[in-house]
Amino acid sequence: MFRHSIERSRGQATTEYALILLVAAIIALLVIAWATAGGGAGKIGALFDTVFSDIFDRASNTTP
Repeated sequence: MFRHSIERSRGQATTEYALILLVAAIIALLVIAWATAGGGAGKIGALFDTVFSDIFDRASNTTP
């Protein structure tokens, strides 16, 4: 009874991982396309500037 269900699910985890990697690659390509299309590059730069300035401000305002 259980042997039949185990044989049917063999290789399913590999297929699921492959689909997850495919979706992640598609999302990464969409983000790269958006970022290099012109409008995204400035927004990403502004985001990094904001994040790094916030980190440096917090680091310089720490009290021992």
